[in-house]
Amino acid sequence: MKTVIVTARPGHKARLSNVDPNAAGGLKKEEALEQFAELREKIADLQEVLYAEHRRSLLLIFQAMDTGGKDGAIKNLCNGLNPAGLRVISFKAPSQDELDHDFLWRAHLATPSKGMIGVWNRSHYEDVLIVRVHKLVTKKIWSARYDQINQFEKILTDNGTTLLKFMLHISKNEQKKRLQARLDNPENWWKFNPNDLKERALWSNYQQAYDDAINCCATDHAPWYIVPANHKWARNVAIAERILRILKKMDPRYPTPRFDPKTVTIE
Repeated sequence: MKTVIVTARPGHKARLSNVDPNAAGGLKKEEALEQFAELREKIADLQEVLYAEHRRSLLLIFQAMDTGGKDGAIKNLCNGLNPAGLRVISFKAPSQDELDHDFLWRAHLATPSKGMIGVWNRSHYEDVLIVRVHKLVTKKIWSARYDQINQFEKILTDNGTTLLKFMLHISKNEQKKRLQARLDNPENWWKFNPNDLKERALWSNYQQAYDDAINCCATDHAPWYIVPANHKWARNVAIAERILRILKKMDPRYPTPRFDPKTVTIE
């Protein structure tokens, strides 16, 4: 599959408005479903080695606009992985206890331990997104958080955690279709929140906030990946390809046993 992911790194800034959310890399749906199943199986094999190695960890961060597909992308990816080596965290509105600490406190508590793959549905980036758009703190506070986030992520990478940050990019029209689909199906009414329409009205504000967050926090050790996500099947393949590539680069190895297997006899 021709890559459709746009990578934001220092010196290579990206804008969501320049990324086609319909991009599929020339892939057809049936081909994508087959490729994704193969990719996920390979990811599962490497996850097993990473878990056994117990030296490093992988953190996958998913951000998106409402209906952007975070839940679906995570569900499809994790189906077939070993739950013992997986920890999925959903960042919702902060509790009072979390508000009583610095904004990175709850993020640090959720970081994956050695051998684990951590998956975050939303993340510490909400503190430079929704907080900014809704003016919950001053510009002086949220703008200072970019550097604080970069320092936090550098600490993680220096201590053996590899970060992959995915922005699932959909169009405003696609969001309209997905919101309407929830209203049209009574079984999906629980997914619909009238406040989603208020958030939708702030679309352009969120796009600007995302642009700034991506470009201010795209570093060599933790770049941002913008994933065209109007087509869920293309989105899944693009994400899986990138995760597999990074796991291969990490090259986990089974640990050397502390005994000589040849000397063990099982009666």
